[in-house]
Amino acid sequence: MGLFNRDRCEGKTPEQLAGMRTAGLLVARTLELLSAEVRPGMTTLELDTMAETHIRDHGGVPNFQLVPGYRHTLCTSVNEEIVHGVPGARVLREGDLLSIDCGAQVGTWNGDAAVSLLVGGPDAGRPEDVALVEDTKESLWCGIAALRVGNSLYAVGAAVEDSLTASGQRRGREYGIVEDYVGHGIGTSMHMDPQVPNYRVSGKGPKVLEGTTICIEPMVVLGDQDNIVLDDEWTVVTRDGSRAAHWEHSVAATSTGLCVLTALDGGQARLHELGASYSPIDAA
Repeated sequence: MGLFNRDRCEGKTPEQLAGMRTAGLLVARTLELLSAEVRPGMTTLELDTMAETHIRDHGGVPNFQLVPGYRHTLCTSVNEEIVHGVPGARVLREGDLLSIDCGAQVGTWNGDAAVSLLVGGPDAGRPEDVALVEDTKESLWCGIAALRVGNSLYAVGAAVEDSLTASGQRRGREYGIVEDYVGHGIGTSMHMDPQVPNYRVSGKGPKVLEGTTICIEPMVVLGDQDNIVLDDEWTVVTRDGSRAAHWEHSVAATSTGLCVLTALDGGQARLHELGASYSPIDAA
């Protein structure tokens, strides 16, 4: 979804960050609602309708609909679908691995986040899928905790990769990190520069500035990370049919710490556990 300039981070003022927190909270609450409502027998389009209604009823605009050629509020990716799954008539079944990617614009500012879950709950899923969801989420938080003003942005991807390597070794498997799709900057548009890789990259990389806001979003598969795009020109699937998980948060970095803009608590609990500084941002 667009081209990026790898070399530049964009800082934001406290007032601008407050607007970002407003949009992020709307995304967080929408995903909380959807996660609670997912059940076997419903369609991905039902989830999409629910999300659009909630975002518009709370003063936002579904920013995925602002992407040329895309008319839905969510991307709903099931099982071997990695990202950009298009909502429709597909009926969710118990044990399906579902990733829900959601974005909203409130006023000038944007939020973007994704969760992965097992339809019917963890007990309904295959053990390897449950582990994939947990380990991808953990890698996201490790990437978030590595973000620091003044440091290289590439520290994020290195931390994501190290987390997944350690998790895989602990479980006796090797996860595939999808390299063709990465995180991105966010602000007055949902997709902005710079690119945010989910894996170790050589070179210095962009320097994180005061007020930098980015989306970190590891996409991880049980098999090979090689992928193809389906005929709908959106849905990305694993070529070998292995299952995929996707987690994402919008994050702000300041000299006093981090705020996870799309987490209801701003990320305070997990950042504390990981030894990272938390700096709250109040919504506008």
